[in-house]
Amino acid sequence: MRIGSPAARLRTRTAAVAVCVAALVSGCSEKAERGEAGGARDAVNVLMVNNPQMLDLQEMTKRHFTPRTGIEVRFTALPENDVRERVRKEFADQSGFYDVASISNFEAPIYGEKGWLAPLDDVIAADPSFGQSDIFVPVQQELTGDDGKLYAEPFYGESSFVMYRKDVFESAGLTMQNPPTWEEIARLAAQVDGARPGMRGICLRGLPGWGELFAPLTTVVNTYGGTWFTKDWKAQVNGPGFSKAVSMYVDLIRKHGEPGAARKGFTECLESFRQGRTAIWYDATSAAGLLEADDSPVAGKVGYAMAPVHLTTSSGWLYSWAWCIQRASEHRSAAAKFIAWASSREYEELVGAELGWARVPAGKRGSTYDNPEYRQAAAAFYEAAEAAIVSADPRDPGVQLRPAAGIQFVSIPEFPDLADKVSQGISEAIAGRTSVAAALDEGQQLAEKVAAKHRKR
Repeated sequence: MRIGSPAARLRTRTAAVAVCVAALVSGCSEKAERGEAGGARDAVNVLMVNNPQMLDLQEMTKRHFTPRTGIEVRFTALPENDVRERVRKEFADQSGFYDVASISNFEAPIYGEKGWLAPLDDVIAADPSFGQSDIFVPVQQELTGDDGKLYAEPFYGESSFVMYRKDVFESAGLTMQNPPTWEEIARLAAQVDGARPGMRGICLRGLPGWGELFAPLTTVVNTYGGTWFTKDWKAQVNGPGFSKAVSMYVDLIRKHGEPGAARKGFTECLESFRQGRTAIWYDATSAAGLLEADDSPVAGKVGYAMAPVHLTTSSGWLYSWAWCIQRASEHRSAAAKFIAWASSREYEELVGAELGWARVPAGKRGSTYDNPEYRQAAAAFYEAAEAAIVSADPRDPGVQLRPAAGIQFVSIPEFPDLADKVSQGISEAIAGRTSVAAALDEGQQLAEKVAAKHRKR
């Protein structure tokens, strides 16, 4: 159901400052323009996650951006957990080797305020041709630091929702509510488990990692009334809401989830769903374009519903993969040109024309959702995806006040290490090698140490 033109409501209304990308060019050092210490003059090293949309970008860059600009782009594509660690190390060292990296709305404000990133306000955002006012307000806000500076431009934005095989549901006489409750999801997963040869009821991330397992799981914690920390910095990892959510999640996977779930993340669940081995999948809205692409075996067979709830009225996350420039980069001019193109409306139109509109990296621009070609190609999911982004509230995602913003994460520098470690224990519980209670008790001890530091501050 469309809720009153959310795309229009989400657009930034602040007029763009008339300063073009040339401002950055003039600010670059002569050394960078000569290309010293960083390779060829017109070359950019990009470190990025190996998601399908990023791999599309790699090919489109060769076809369009490099021939037009003369700027060679050297990509390094890694799995999500690996790219996060590599970016953190490289940018903390300020080696300058990678000019551009894909980071999320978690890292952007934190890394920016550490001084690792070059602000983009007067570099890309201020160029009228880029159309910063077209970027969804929540996405832009999440990429902005507390100092008011914009540190990254989105490649795509997303929330989370339920994807399910509507043909399988119809055959079984089942209906998906919108939004469903987690109790309904568990019941439906049991009913469609084995509905087709080799098909399991549901796929949920079990792969350790704060950006893997805990991306969907923290939304479950929120809606079950749990939280990582209370407003006054008391750890709640083994609290009632957190424990109920994790127990339900682990139990659902063990009963009706994918084989080897402790080793499965977004990419593996995507492939499982595409190949007909899964009936229900709760994950990122950005996956829908891949499911409805021309080469997808399940195109036209998928239904979409809002994220499952328990105590809250909504529970979808808000996330974006975005491009940033390392402050130590000696090729900032070329890096800015690449980002301005990769995040542009023009790039989306190129993808739509050459790869199909369903594969456009959407979720960031209002103009995308107003585009008739996109709406036709994405008719099965664009309204649900748009509504999920609208309803996401990083400042108030649960049933109690929080000490820091974030839906599927807590916006503090310690969170990745904490959640990575806690996720290891939960993944072990999914594999049957430990109990949920033991995993969360250990996680509580780790969380208490983080909480104590923040209480002292």
